[in-house]
Amino acid sequence: MSLRFVIVGAGPAGTQAATTAARLGADVTLIERDIVGGAAHLLDCVPSKSMIATAEALDDVATAAGMGLQVAPARLDLDALRARIESIVARLEQQSRDLLGSQGVDIVRGTGRLVDPHTVVADTPEGERVFEADAVMVSTGSRPRLPAWAEPDGHRVLTTRDAYPPREMPSHIVVVGSGVTGVEFVHMFSSLGAEVTLIVSRQQVLPGKDPEVAAVLEDDFLNRGVRLLKGARASAVERTDDGVVVRCDDGRSASGSHVLLAIGSVPNLEGVGLEAVGVEMDGPWVRELDHHMRTNVPHIYVAGDVSGKLPLSSVASMQGRKIAEHVMGLHKVDHRHLDYEKAASAIFTDPEIADVGLGEADAFAEGRKVRVTKVPFASSAKALINNDPRGFVKIVSDPATGVVLGGSIVGRDAAELIAVIAVAVTNGLTVNDIAECIFVHPALSEALTEAAE
Repeated sequence: MSLRFVIVGAGPAGTQAATTAARLGADVTLIERDIVGGAAHLLDCVPSKSMIATAEALDDVATAAGMGLQVAPARLDLDALRARIESIVARLEQQSRDLLGSQGVDIVRGTGRLVDPHTVVADTPEGERVFEADAVMVSTGSRPRLPAWAEPDGHRVLTTRDAYPPREMPSHIVVVGSGVTGVEFVHMFSSLGAEVTLIVSRQQVLPGKDPEVAAVLEDDFLNRGVRLLKGARASAVERTDDGVVVRCDDGRSASGSHVLLAIGSVPNLEGVGLEAVGVEMDGPWVRELDHHMRTNVPHIYVAGDVSGKLPLSSVASMQGRKIAEHVMGLHKVDHRHLDYEKAASAIFTDPEIADVGLGEADAFAEGRKVRVTKVPFASSAKALINNDPRGFVKIVSDPATGVVLGGSIVGRDAAELIAVIAVAVTNGLTVNDIAECIFVHPALSEALTEAAE
């Protein structure tokens, strides 16, 4: 009899765990109430990046003169943009369904809940379905966090999921939250033609990121006409006849046609039944997980946003794969634990920002001796050809061994270029290993070898 693996939540973690376990011979049931592929992924990440791609196309038209071109002004077609996003999401969901179906995964539309440690019930449109499980994984995702001082209405006061795209394009949007999601929305709406005010609770955007990286992004925002309210914490939203006023705790305020709340997320674990079957909880989160993502109930795992780890689709997908391998016993043969400190991440602003591994500021804060080398894209032939010399490549390495410990990239295609540094960090390569590579010329990747030399 095949091992029975029941997964609640079909986001990146759930779908990856299902395909991996099915390929290894498990009898897999995947329960999902909303969309196969995950709400946070297909209703947040993919739509936002699609809108950013459209915004970048508008930027390309606006800067075409620098490429020796004369073009007519571009105009946003909101209905066409909405149809484009819906088409991309539908195609990606169908691809996930087709892959899962081809591997014999039983996809159940419904809301899953544990009723005892080895029994999962799915509440479906046709009624209850009961599944016995040898192993259970919960990957039910997250939803936007809402502050007590604001009540979203989907029209003027928006959460992130109300903005892909919004019902109408804002003339002036106030963005609350200067983390990754907030700065991406600033870039997106400013490129789409809106005035933007960003409320920054700290003294720099992207708190926790390299200050030098944040400074490049702040300069770009200021050049775009974005208004930055630094050191201000939003505390109230008032609706007016034609917009909103966001009031801050220091007495300042920002007026606009719309306000967007981008202040984090909370896990979707209500009603899942983890605590009822013995899983120890700490508020809305599971109290403790081992490196296999197991709870204190050894055959019950959690993954994705509900794990409390890095809230990235790429991380969730890898968690799902690692869990499936553990469930199927592959950890006894060949299994590398997931190292979150070596996960690459990117911010899709203009310029793009990407980093991996140890950051320069973190190294100095820890008192670690590191070698930091930096090469500006202004010295790159490809960057000049692209008419976009903004940004830099920075590599952090061990001065004694030359092992690459981390790196950050600001500039065009940073999300793609960071892969080279990520491979080096994950596999313990040295700066010399990168410097000895012969990359294409002219290409932005040449800056990597220059930074490594």
